[in-house]
Amino acid sequence: MSDRAFLTSLRLSDSFLPVGTYTASYGVEQYVNDGRIETAPELGDLIAAYLERIVGPADTVALGNAHGAATTDHARLFAVDERLHAATLPAEFRESSTKAGTQLLGLLGEAELFDGVETTDAATAYLEAVEDGRTPGHYPVALGVVTRCAGIDRQEAALINAYSFTTELLGAAQRLGCFGHTAIQRQLSRLLSVIESVCTEYADRPLAELSSFGPLAEIMGMSHERADRRLFMS
Repeated sequence: MSDRAFLTSLRLSDSFLPVGTYTASYGVEQYVNDGRIETAPELGDLIAAYLERIVGPADTVALGNAHGAATTDHARLFAVDERLHAATLPAEFRESSTKAGTQLLGLLGEAELFDGVETTDAATAYLEAVEDGRTPGHYPVALGVVTRCAGIDRQEAALINAYSFTTELLGAAQRLGCFGHTAIQRQLSRLLSVIESVCTEYADRPLAELSSFGPLAEIMGMSHERADRRLFMS
């Protein structure tokens, strides 16, 4: 990976990038509201389960397939997007993902923001389809497209996605006032091996194997939509 690609990978994993992922807790807020998470290790266990049951078998599979199709096959990108959309059951999770994906693609469309990134014909066709509402524009699919155009390898792209997802959820729990910086960093250190494991296992899986199984997380996401108090959009 070139120095520019490495720097772009750092940029894509940083919450400073204005795609709105910091506004989502993916149900963590509802776990806290319901008293299901009271300690930092419990939070770490929850995020590990997210990684192993949703981020790995669903988001990482989608990202890997999008990464492979981003140069020549825009129809394949649509198929990946549709499959991930169908596998993401809570409306809040779908909305968070598609809003972030649309924002990321919008940044890619402004050349001065991603100087040196070569947009392919397939990527352009996908971007236009998202803008026209012909495909949902989920964040893992958009990230697969952007990382491929930026010269970032598939495994590194998967790591970017899983790491940023993990830090966003840890950050959400911290902003809820439940845990301090050191406790959050301990859990991040513990979760790095889980991130590496799920990315290695799922980054090269075929689209037919995309699946998601997190029923309690989905229930928490659906309950969050009707919660009296909400700091996050999901």
